[in-house]
Amino acid sequence: MSPAPDGGTAAPAVTAARALVADLAAQGVHDVVLAPGSRSAPLAYALAEADAVGLVRLHVRIDERSAGFLALGLSRGSAAGAEEAAVPAPVAVVTTSGTAVANLHPAVLEASHSGVPLVVLTADRPHELRGTGASQTTDQVGLFGTAVRYTLDVPAPDGRDGEVRDLLSAARRAVAAARGLRDRHPGPVQLNLAFRDPLHPVGGADDDAATAPAQPGRGVEVVPPAAGPGADPALPGDPTRTLVVAGDGAGPDARRLAEARAWPLLAEPTSGAGGGPRAVAAYRSVLGADGLADDVEHVVVLGRPTLSRPVQRLLARPDVHVTVVAPGGGPWPDPARHAARVVDRLADRWFAPGEPADGGTFAARWQAASRAAAAEVDAVTRTDAVDADLVTAPHAALVVARAVVAATGAGDVLVVGASNPVRDVDLVLGLDAAPDAPPSRILANRGLAGIDGTVATASGVALAAGRRGVRTRALVGDLTFLHDLNGLLRGPAEDRADLQVVVVNDDGGSIFATLEHGALAQEGPDAAATFERVFGTSHGADLAALCAGYGVAHRRVDDLTSLTGALARPPAGVSVVEVRVPRADRLAESRDLAARIATAVRSATR
Repeated sequence: MSPAPDGGTAAPAVTAARALVADLAAQGVHDVVLAPGSRSAPLAYALAEADAVGLVRLHVRIDERSAGFLALGLSRGSAAGAEEAAVPAPVAVVTTSGTAVANLHPAVLEASHSGVPLVVLTADRPHELRGTGASQTTDQVGLFGTAVRYTLDVPAPDGRDGEVRDLLSAARRAVAAARGLRDRHPGPVQLNLAFRDPLHPVGGADDDAATAPAQPGRGVEVVPPAAGPGADPALPGDPTRTLVVAGDGAGPDARRLAEARAWPLLAEPTSGAGGGPRAVAAYRSVLGADGLADDVEHVVVLGRPTLSRPVQRLLARPDVHVTVVAPGGGPWPDPARHAARVVDRLADRWFAPGEPADGGTFAARWQAASRAAAAEVDAVTRTDAVDADLVTAPHAALVVARAVVAATGAGDVLVVGASNPVRDVDLVLGLDAAPDAPPSRILANRGLAGIDGTVATASGVALAAGRRGVRTRALVGDLTFLHDLNGLLRGPAEDRADLQVVVVNDDGGSIFATLEHGALAQEGPDAAATFERVFGTSHGADLAALCAGYGVAHRRVDDLTSLTGALARPPAGVSVVEVRVPRADRLAESRDLAARIATAVRSATR
């Protein structure tokens, strides 16, 4: 036992946990998500004490997987609605030992690939119990592999002099790595914290100030390296024949570059760069129009493009010079392994007006293509052009996406699920926006582009963004929703998120119908049956009953009028709007719209 401030003795595990929590708060870790467990009890007590005095905000979830994604969403939401250059705040997530740690892996992977600063605190048995068959004991060291920026196995505190100092030193290194202060490559970190009994405040004279969290000691300042001068805008050939590709997390520089140089902009919904006079509507289909992209000589890539196979084919062309802008020390996005230059940042000279100022013939053709594509998408999604009954309406999923985007105001945040929803938003984004409108605030887990944890992520975004009065809505598919039902679960003592979840329910995995698997399913009854079983995965789940079990308000809408009304008046708390749409015609509708866009683009760009 170590001396307590009142002269008694303290459990070393509790003393260390209190000091760690206080120091994390001093370093800017103000939100912590906790999943219950025994080995992590010292941290649980310390967090409850810190929450009670306002040192941290504690969020408790019973499912570690949802806890991890809630932490991810809290971090991402901390920057939503803030200044353009705001970096997400680090958020900690705490688990007990054993399989609890493994359940964090999906969120850790997503955080790693999307550069979200998570501080993963995994409780563990002391070293003498490892490898002995002790309950809930496995090898947690290195469990997350290369997904973490920093990992350390911290031995169990036993009261020796200097052990708290050593723990806090490790914590400061971990938070610096999570924030990317040394290499501008933020992401998750792991502190594997061994604890010995006793795991609770010992009580009586031995209780070391149970209601007073430890105060942090003096920290260390980590200064990021100074940015270099940036890459010069030296492009071989004709610089006007350049496209800007803005992937996930590209930021406003992508749009600023496109508008300064009059270069066409292909911006994904989560790029933070969409809109403006240079944005190309329905760019994935526009790229498929014969001949339009033949004279592209250069592409400047910002962010991480993940949505479009046509974009990846363009980036792989041997005659296209690709410049990738990848700040920090992380890996740069180049799946085609064809980048000619990889730069940390662009020099100011990149943003000087180009010659000619309007981009010339090349830019004019892309603008004409964009107008033609937008008109085709508008024709199949505008309210007066579709059947009001969404259960049978053609392109119903696109109509729903357009309604959700239109209802999401300039100050709101929209969290979009993977698979079809993010692609549907990609098609309809900007149809109802003014040309000079700021980019929509759209977030998605595009680091690994999985459906895992989306509801919990959206809940975290809503909690963090709601503190600044920012409203949050989510658009997800039915499989994404079912995969993360526990993301709806909230204990009665936990903060309430105001979150409206719109579930586009087509009873299965319609994304596969738009890929090669859907084409193969057309080859006969046996192929169709195989597709339906292993790809379509019809479930028939009663979402209303499931929501009732979680105590979450549910409303099913079948027509545009009801959907528009539900979007205009979201209730307080978490609510679900279910929209049933057909799945059988998704492949035909996708092909038809792509063909219409291609025809319109060819006509407009002759």
